[in-house]
Amino acid sequence: MKSAAAKMPEASRSGFGQRLKRSLPDPVEAFVGGAVWAAAMAASAFVAILMQEWETSAKIQSIAVLFALGGALSFPLALLAARFLSLGRSGEAAFAAAFFSFAAVTVSVTGLIFAFDYRTYYSEWHADAGSITWVFQLVFTTLAALYQFAVLGVRLLFPVGFIALFAVSLWFARMPR
Repeated sequence: MKSAAAKMPEASRSGFGQRLKRSLPDPVEAFVGGAVWAAAMAASAFVAILMQEWETSAKIQSIAVLFALGGALSFPLALLAARFLSLGRSGEAAFAAAFFSFAAVTVSVTGLIFAFDYRTYYSEWHADAGSITWVFQLVFTTLAALYQFAVLGVRLLFPVGFIALFAVSLWFARMPR
C-alpha cells in the first residue's frame, strides 16, 4: 500500500516548505524592523502609562523594557507570518495578514515574556522542580499571568501601539511580494 506522500506530486509535498522559505525575512530587515518595532512598543507602553497617571512611576522603565523586548522578539516572527499568509495575494490581503500577524504575535510574545517574569517572581513559593505540585503551580501561575496580561497589559498597546500597527501593516502592504 502506497503512502499518501508517495501519491502526491513533488510540488505539493514541498509547497509548504517552499512557501515558508520564500517567507523568511532578510536578517537586516528583521533586525532593523525589530529595533523600530521595539521602540514603538516601548513608547506605546510609556505613553499609555502616562495617560493613565499610574501611581507606581518606579515601574515605568521595567514595563517599557518588557514591551520593547516583546516588540523586538515579535517583529521577525510577525513578519514571517505576514509574508507566509500573503504570498501571491493582493495588497488588501497583505494589509490584513500584516495587521493580524503583528497584533497576534506581538501580544503573544510580550505576554509570554510577562508570564516568565511573573513565574520567576512566584517561583520562590513553589514546590521543588519536577514534582506534580510544581507542574500544577507552573501551569496555573503561567495561565494566571497570561490572563493578567490580557486584562491589564494589552491596554498599554493603545493608542500608540494601534497607530504603529496600522503603520507597519500599511508599510507591509506596499512591499513587493
